[in-house]
Amino acid sequence: MDDELEALRAKRMAELQKEMGGGGGGMNDQQKQQEEQQQRRQDMKNSILAQVLDQSARARLNSIALVKPEKAQMVESMLCQMATTGQLPGRIGEEQLKGLLEQVSEKTKRTTKVTYERRRVMDSDDDDDY
Repeated sequence: MDDELEALRAKRMAELQKEMGGGGGGMNDQQKQQEEQQQRRQDMKNSILAQVLDQSARARLNSIALVKPEKAQMVESMLCQMATTGQLPGRIGEEQLKGLLEQVSEKTKRTTKVTYERRRVMDSDDDDDY
């Protein structure tokens, strides 16, 4: 009796795994296509940046990407857009990259404001006990 139950369980488990593997196959193909497309975009971006930036600017951008990846992505996309539209006169040096970084910092600058609220429950300032 237990052997039959184990055999049925094993058969059912194999069927479920087969369904999951078969159904997931289409998703894997789609996922592979998306990964390949993402890789092509990344390669294209890297080739554009290699053409546009000199060595020192590229090194600075890579070090910024380690610390602040979202800022580096913004600068990279801005440089790629400027390069494809022909707005860049030539290779960007480190000083020009610093200028671009300052512009991006000004755009994304966040101001913090701290407000204090006093508790108004049992506030002793309203009492005239003196």
